[in-house]
Amino acid sequence: MTAEPVQEFFSIGEVCELTDLKPHVLRYWESQFRFLNPAKNRSGNRVYQRREIELIQLVKHLLYTEKYTIEGARQKVDEHRKGGELKSAARTALNTQTLDALEHDLKELVRLLAPDDEP
Repeated sequence: MTAEPVQEFFSIGEVCELTDLKPHVLRYWESQFRFLNPAKNRSGNRVYQRREIELIQLVKHLLYTEKYTIEGARQKVDEHRKGGELKSAARTALNTQTLDALEHDLKELVRLLAPDDEP
């Protein structure tokens, strides 16, 4: 039994699907966070690496969950980087978002499966 190859590069569409963000949001964040700088392929399309997706998830967590401003999120990422905690912080943010999404999906499933209160 052979293992599936791990995908190394992702298109902006795939990143949008994975992060639940719109392309214009990603492009704006690239202008605001210098560490979000995806390479471009021969066709000129953005290609994101797994590490960049983790950073995007961290930024999303800081902005949407922790309610930081762009500048505050930038400073928080710099603090994590200087403390050597960037990868750990990004993984924690991803885990938190995954659990939140799972909880939302489970509540929706319960709602769909619950019998109506009709007589």
